[in-house]
Amino acid sequence: MMEQILIIHASQIVTPIGFEMKKGKAMGEICLIEDGAIYIEDGIIKEVGSTEELLAKGRLTSECEVIDAEGKCVLPGFVDSHTHFVFGGYRQEEFVKRLQGTPYLDILKAGGGIQSTVKSTREADFESLFNAGLKRLDDMLAQGVTTVEGKSGYGLDLETELRQLKVIKACEDNHPMDVAATYLGAHAVPKEYADKGDDYVAYMISEVLPEIKKQELAEFCDIFCEEGVFDVAQSKKLLEAAKQLGFKIKIHADEIVQLGGGELAAELGASSADHLLMVSDKGIAALAENNVVATLLPATAFCLAKPYAKARQMIDAGCGVALASDLNPGSCFTNSIPLLFALAAIHMKMMPEEALTAMTLNGAAALGREKNIGSIEVGKQADLIILGYPDYRFLVYHTGVNVVEQVIKKGKLVYPVA
Repeated sequence: MMEQILIIHASQIVTPIGFEMKKGKAMGEICLIEDGAIYIEDGIIKEVGSTEELLAKGRLTSECEVIDAEGKCVLPGFVDSHTHFVFGGYRQEEFVKRLQGTPYLDILKAGGGIQSTVKSTREADFESLFNAGLKRLDDMLAQGVTTVEGKSGYGLDLETELRQLKVIKACEDNHPMDVAATYLGAHAVPKEYADKGDDYVAYMISEVLPEIKKQELAEFCDIFCEEGVFDVAQSKKLLEAAKQLGFKIKIHADEIVQLGGGELAAELGASSADHLLMVSDKGIAALAENNVVATLLPATAFCLAKPYAKARQMIDAGCGVALASDLNPGSCFTNSIPLLFALAAIHMKMMPEEALTAMTLNGAAALGREKNIGSIEVGKQADLIILGYPDYRFLVYHTGVNVVEQVIKKGKLVYPVA
């Protein structure tokens, strides 16, 4: 039996429009419908317009579930396109060390940082990782996230990386949200390969990537291209091998040192280049020219007390910018969407419309899903959020507060749970 939903009397329906990433000035162009309505069949948006228009077309029938959104704003579901939500252990001591002035790379060299989480994750069993992952997805959903990316990268060996990816898959199978899986074995050089980064890259290419592909556990391959981790040559070698196996690619680029990760992402046609706190002007131009999504993670800069990525410059240069949380147990133990909006608007000089596009359509583009999600228009999946306020600008104006009241995923109300 066909499932039909009709949302009526929305104070505003606000969305970017299109089936591809929005770049430059286009990021600020949104569609706004007052007293809006959306008709959904079997999880797909069939019609969008004013309430008067849809009622005149006879969309209100006895078979329809009706949601009255009077006094509320309806938006596309948020897409968090960069997270590390499956991990074992925590690093609260490290957070305090950073507050005391110890640089992150020094913590990493001393065996902390990623290596600390690697130890805890290797020791964690499937069930504990799965239960913790589901709980984090619940928290994301309550903040309006309907699609999320999850990375491995806390095993750095075949066994644990496979376990992390299987947990990510199990989380998707047991949760309303869509989850895109990314292999990030190149998150750090494991202790077993200390001072042998080239050998570790060779190991991933010969042993790990083929097995992940065989088991169809990841859609993307990512690498931490950074001083003291993986250089540009190593990053290029791994990502080219991943592309040859059929993986889409991403890069942790130019986060701490201006290394050329942005330029490499453009050269290889990556789906996204992420972080970019220190990206060069040349790198920004290359990302714009080659249609690579610039995924900015302002909560990480905030937690590390680093200068923010140059969002305004990137947008003005014609880049397509996405925003994501970077939820992880070390440098950014937060997945607060309200914090992202606040930092983007107040500290990164993004307009509310640009931030909305960055969290929806451009986040979808960073995951190769812009044809199916990220906007409210006919033919797309009905992933929607309903705010408890009548205007989309409350995302920024009600600073740091979650204003999401209801979440609809694939045409079903999934938050709050009945």
